[in-house]
Amino acid sequence: MQRRDFLAAAGVMASGFAAPAARALGAFPSHAITIINPFPPGGVAEVVMRPLASVLEPIMKVPVVLESKPGAAGAVGAQVAASAKPDGYTLLTHLTSITGFAEVDKLFGRSPKFTRADFTPIARIIADPCVIIVNDQTPWKTLKELVADAQRRPNGIVMSSSGLYGALHLPMALLSKAANLQLRHLPTTGGGPALTMLLGNTAQVMCSSVAASLSQIRAGKVRPLALFGSRRTSVLPDTPTLRELGYDLEYYLWVGLFAPKAVPAPIVSQLGQSVKQAALSDPFKQLMANLGQEVQYLDQREFSAFLDTDATRVEAAVRQIGKIEG
Repeated sequence: MQRRDFLAAAGVMASGFAAPAARALGAFPSHAITIINPFPPGGVAEVVMRPLASVLEPIMKVPVVLESKPGAAGAVGAQVAASAKPDGYTLLTHLTSITGFAEVDKLFGRSPKFTRADFTPIARIIADPCVIIVNDQTPWKTLKELVADAQRRPNGIVMSSSGLYGALHLPMALLSKAANLQLRHLPTTGGGPALTMLLGNTAQVMCSSVAASLSQIRAGKVRPLALFGSRRTSVLPDTPTLRELGYDLEYYLWVGLFAPKAVPAPIVSQLGQSVKQAALSDPFKQLMANLGQEVQYLDQREFSAFLDTDATRVEAAVRQIGKIEG
């Protein structure tokens, strides 16, 4: 075979091999994408991710389904996602607490079922300063009144949360240490059930995202006492920050999107581009504004860097809280 003929034949063979790969990559997505929500309905993950999924569907041109797999403060669903087929069709939405599970396992001498390294970050959607809220039937109008009553009655006030070491337990546990409080802890399976316990006065106080609780605040069913943010929020302008009240505490409940770690980089990139388009779109921003929530989008690179810093804070918080049974 002449060299010229050989090169031509090689070019045909190369293009033949490349074409299926290009078609396979271009075919993504070819069917529905599932986002695992590791919490029950009503929490901030669902409040943020369900509208994002609805905006994402026409962009990706396939159904985007939010599927709840609650349990163990978000660890059950995360474990399911970590072991899912890494093809980009099973994703995970999660909160601040995902970076603390491995540290909790260390406290109890357990081998972690998964770590943050089992996931590839895609994007952060929001970063919401938490708010301390109380049932409207309680007498406390300020955090100072709540703290004074709790100090007089150790374990006499019930605090609901999203589960032991969950995203809503960590900030209240930190406040309890800072203010020398003993609150009776009622862990539930997520932020939605924790809020239900508060609304029914089974619990009297909890920490919540602003997005998940704003409608109940506006309806007068719960009362905000203090924010964990660095500054007051425009939707709760009369609610002071903990720093204003003399507590050196700051805590944010972020919602992010992840893929299993072995999902190919081109698919992760394609997902990231689509999620960015959805998260920064006017319809999604308006949906979040209706909840009193600003979009705090970070792309994959920015989110990865943020996670490195945030994980350090969360792990330190877990160690500071220490081993809690039950």
